[in-house]
Amino acid sequence: MSARDLHGLIAEFETPEALARAVEAARMAGYTQLEAFSPFPLRNVAEMLGARPAAVPWIATVFGFLGAAVQYGFQYWANAIDYPLNVGGRPLHSWPAFVPATLIVAIMWAGAATLLSLLVLLRLPQLNHPVFAVPGFERASDDRFFLMISSRDPAFEPGGVSAFLQALSPATVREVSA
Repeated sequence: MSARDLHGLIAEFETPEALARAVEAARMAGYTQLEAFSPFPLRNVAEMLGARPAAVPWIATVFGFLGAAVQYGFQYWANAIDYPLNVGGRPLHSWPAFVPATLIVAIMWAGAATLLSLLVLLRLPQLNHPVFAVPGFERASDDRFFLMISSRDPAFEPGGVSAFLQALSPATVREVSA
């Protein structure tokens, strides 16, 4: 396979510790375009790969408060300004009556913002990825750990990367077609 048709090389490991050692070794060797696949989150591997705290909680919080403000403002406008109706001597701005709907709308806006921000930030839906065609990759969701070095890496040279990955004692090393 030519280097142009290659998306990268992927190594399969049997333990999370082996994957963590491989990621650390790849970083030390100067590789920057790395992807790790695991059946469960590995915080130390994520930190080694340069994962940063997610913006999703902040986005959800901001949109939750924005939704609450919009809902409360609309209720105030509708009850006190647009159609003031004094029923039983209650004040036009009866804030206790506005609270339940305000909370519900805040939660709804935060949930919608969370969903949409995850779709955008994670570039979803990603219906196909070249690693899906690698034989045995389906075990990444069961009991195997994978490290892929992308061909976009400036230090990528197929023979050198293959020898480097083989030196890490993986179960297998395979090419990932583009």
